[in-house]
Amino acid sequence: MTTHHASAHYDVIVIGAGVTGLSSAWWLARDGKSVLVLDKGVIGAEASSRNGGGASHYQSPLFAEEQRLWPMMDDLLGYPTEHQAQRIIISVTQREFDHYNYIGDMCTAMGWPVDKIDGDTAREMVPITGDNCLGGIHLRFGGHANPQRTVQAYAWALQDLGGRIIQHCPVTGIETAGGQVTAVTTPQGRFSCGALVVAAGPQIAGLLAPIGIDVPLMAGRAEMIVTEPAPLMQLGGVDGNGLYGRQTMRGNLAFGGGPHEWIETMASGPRARPTTPLSRSLARRVAEMFPRAAHLNVIRSWAGIVENTPDGRPILDRIDNLVIATMSGVGFGLSPATGHAVRDLVVDGTCSFADIAKLSLARFAGIDPDWRAAAGWLPLAGA
Repeated sequence: MTTHHASAHYDVIVIGAGVTGLSSAWWLARDGKSVLVLDKGVIGAEASSRNGGGASHYQSPLFAEEQRLWPMMDDLLGYPTEHQAQRIIISVTQREFDHYNYIGDMCTAMGWPVDKIDGDTAREMVPITGDNCLGGIHLRFGGHANPQRTVQAYAWALQDLGGRIIQHCPVTGIETAGGQVTAVTTPQGRFSCGALVVAAGPQIAGLLAPIGIDVPLMAGRAEMIVTEPAPLMQLGGVDGNGLYGRQTMRGNLAFGGGPHEWIETMASGPRARPTTPLSRSLARRVAEMFPRAAHLNVIRSWAGIVENTPDGRPILDRIDNLVIATMSGVGFGLSPATGHAVRDLVVDGTCSFADIAKLSLARFAGIDPDWRAAAGWLPLAGA
């Protein structure tokens, strides 16, 4: 994006140009800090632009700030994110129906308004669902945004404030002195800094291990499919049937949701050769959830790499002048609040708007080195 000269000094260097890194950099630049963002590829190249766009993380300590900020983000950034408020979660099995009602009761108890809806109401609100819909819940909070537009909005807004981004510039080393990070090295040279934010997704563990910081992470594919456009619905954020996603402003259905599933094979090989077993599963489950859209063709699919911590919760922590920000699969929706929290950790040493103690790295002290095997989180042979 911008030409840079090595050996420059910055108040803060951010490793990783996904939504977490870009939001953090933008918040820091708003505070008057000189900020450089470095990325091994291009902005948002992994899961930051390849996700369902949801912004309804009611179980996170950052949730209240997430909800406060999203309706303001277009104005704050000066560029469109296509944020839309509210979500619907519909069920096609009794087990789902009971579970979603439990979620609704939990959110209501937390002070977030939820309407329980029957099948007829759900079909009125989501016309492409079918007679198999038992009902669900209408979250009168939360919402969704366009991941691609949001990533670009963060990047442009950061640059408007004087922040700099270098793409295709992997960090190859982190220099320290007296327990403090002093600089990073890259193929394009050395950059010194007063503070470092590491928001590099699955690469975080490898970047920090050489300086003696163990961050337990396991990488996984976050896969999405996109259909032809369907008629626009009043509320485009719809979850259910193990899926998360949204209807784009053009009408396309963009949905994802694990787990990865095995496919049946014969002596001659698999009966079909989709990109992965999951894309076939996603298409089947979208058709089950939206019978009146089952005729739509899948026009593309994509996958990004997302990091996972052993307990599935983010790590937001400061160690000396280093801040670690790994969101464990919920980075997009929380990004406005995460960036605010990272700004606070870098500048003030503590988060001003929420207690994030349970997101500290220290909770994994003494974890079994073989925790991945114990959890069954192992890559397929040859993968």
